[in-house]
Amino acid sequence: MQLNIKYNFLILILAILVSAVTSSEVKAQGQVKSIMFTGRVVGVKGTQTLGKAYILIPRAGRGTLADEGGYFALPVFPGDSIVFSYLGYQKQYHIIPRRHMEESYSAIILMKEDVKTLAEVKVYPYATEEEFKKAFVAMKLPDEFERANLEQNTRQELLMQMAAVTPLSAAGNYRNFMDQQIFGRENAANRSFTTAVPFLNPFAWAKFINSVKNGDLKKKEYRSILNQAPRESITRQDVMKK
Repeated sequence: MQLNIKYNFLILILAILVSAVTSSEVKAQGQVKSIMFTGRVVGVKGTQTLGKAYILIPRAGRGTLADEGGYFALPVFPGDSIVFSYLGYQKQYHIIPRRHMEESYSAIILMKEDVKTLAEVKVYPYATEEEFKKAFVAMKLPDEFERANLEQNTRQELLMQMAAVTPLSAAGNYRNFMDQQIFGRENAANRSFTTAVPFLNPFAWAKFINSVKNGDLKKKEYRSILNQAPRESITRQDVMKK
């Protein structure tokens, strides 16, 4: 009887020891070791480093920042999902393999540019349309001074005055001399011919009568044209004064 009791007691102790060892092994197998996740965040072309990129593990609520060169180091666990974000780029997601048993893991994260086309915005320096109209009317052109000089120097009256006092050039003197020679020869050749008198021309009389009927002599346009003509006695001093 005592032997049975001792035997049962030994079996109980062995069972307790086996269960303790088994439970410790199960616990050891259930523990998951952390992995050091290292890498670099770069642009989509691979040549632009994205320093100070945000790296976050949403499930754990922790993260880090990449350095100036885009390098980072973060302890993670197998199966973790890491979010990479950077201003002007789309968010990138990277999952740590669940069956990764090594103590370190490295990867290069390529970020894609986030291109957004905004609507056109027109900025005007005027609060109301009336202010814009006033500013537009008062606006001065960049070449306004040159335009004013051009308008002043190309007036018809000024050009006629300059033509009256400007002497002939060498070419003009030569042409005037040749004209006098030619006209002198024609006058000498026509001395034997009778000079036509317009007073006795019936066609001239018919034209004069028609002009009287039409009232051409009452019109005053010829006076304005006559006033625009420069005086014969005009001098250079008169032109300079104006």
